[in-house]
Amino acid sequence: MVNSGNRRDWTFESVAGPFSGNMGGVAWDGQAVLFSLPEAMLIKRFDPATGVTSDLRKYTGRANGLAVTRDGSIYAAQEGGRRVIQYMPDGSAKVTGLRIAGAVHNHPCDLVVDSRERVWFSDPHHGVHAFGPQVFPPLDHASVLRLERDERRAWQIRRVTFDTTVPRAVLLSPDEKTLYVSEGDTARTSVRELRAYPVRTDGTVGPYEVLHTFGRDHRGAHRGIEGLCLDENGCVIACGGGRDAGPGPTIYVFSASGRLLETQVFPGDAPVRCAFGGAALDELFVSSADGRLYRARGSGRRGHNLASPTRESQ
Repeated sequence: MVNSGNRRDWTFESVAGPFSGNMGGVAWDGQAVLFSLPEAMLIKRFDPATGVTSDLRKYTGRANGLAVTRDGSIYAAQEGGRRVIQYMPDGSAKVTGLRIAGAVHNHPCDLVVDSRERVWFSDPHHGVHAFGPQVFPPLDHASVLRLERDERRAWQIRRVTFDTTVPRAVLLSPDEKTLYVSEGDTARTSVRELRAYPVRTDGTVGPYEVLHTFGRDHRGAHRGIEGLCLDENGCVIACGGGRDAGPGPTIYVFSASGRLLETQVFPGDAPVRCAFGGAALDELFVSSADGRLYRARGSGRRGHNLASPTRESQ
């Protein structure tokens, strides 16, 4: 394991679960942790103050990645519906844009909301069919896409990346001038990289820089990155690794330039998504392939939320 400076081992504890099926996105809503169970079609809420886990949303259409905005609404990457949903604070839900160049996009996986309330989301192909008749073929590409409103406030979708084949996690730097993308499929049959794309002023991105590449060993290809979040210094916290190959389940800490600053052994199998939470944003919450939500304390790091909700909006 890599640690720069004085070594500090993070203390992980299971705070919710185990749940059946795979786990998905994690987000802090200002008071509690939200996390998704795509197969169970649930978004659940863990309150650190009481230790109580409750259902927040049911019948979510296999919602995966989550993001909470300042007004308390929740954006969810709905794999089963092939769309991004906005859950409103009053309990209602709104559909965002569905088509790009006249075609329905693939299966949104992860997302991040910027300061202009544009929604950047990864849109890989998925082995599980979406709900309903299969009348809309998938796109001939798997890209990072961006939802934004036009002059009439109607949603439209723009394609951001033209060189990805299996984009997974997405993240923006604090100044929103860098788009981080984890590229590579969970079957590990393709290149698995953490990429950094410069974001131009017109919203397009330039050629990417590879910050980290995952290799293989005698047991097979190493699992890439499934989830990303930021600390207050702009460092990238990444969920990667698994028990079957490589260094095992691991939380990585990269500098903005890609230097590997720190790794921490993760107690569950295959960490999925992560988000800082707690009153001081100094607790890291991680969903895991073993069906549990974990909390890490004592990291010495605090979170940076690009669009964290204000307490007044709760």
